[in-house]
Amino acid sequence: MPPTPSVTPPAAAPPPAVPVRRPRRRWLMLPFAVLLVPIVLFAGYVQLVLRWSYSEGERAGYVQKFSRKGWVCKTWEGELAMASIPGSMPELFAFTVRDDAIAARINQTMGQRVSISYEQHRGLPTTCFGETEYFVTGVRPVAPP
Repeated sequence: MPPTPSVTPPAAAPPPAVPVRRPRRRWLMLPFAVLLVPIVLFAGYVQLVLRWSYSEGERAGYVQKFSRKGWVCKTWEGELAMASIPGSMPELFAFTVRDDAIAARINQTMGQRVSISYEQHRGLPTTCFGETEYFVTGVRPVAPP
């Protein structure tokens, strides 16, 4: 008998390549979004509260106390003694000054009767912007009554 050629079975086809799943980048962005969204909302709220004033007005009296205060955020804080009748107990009006030029003007007029213009900003989330909600925007000396 003649030798029979050996028949080798055809090689099995390789299994189809399974695509490798890469983690979605969207899941990597989620922690950043969770942190970033509240920070942006807080910053927007603070900007809105500082730019929009609840009320504006003027008060007259004598600056009784005025000093630069704060551990990290330094602001000028003061008290205005307002007396409607000489000799009566004065009402104290606490205020904050954020502008150094206005603070210098108040220091120049200490001991004189002054009129201060102010804006009231309600809803500030921290005392870093000032201890009171009344921010002085101007000061001028007033002649005694």
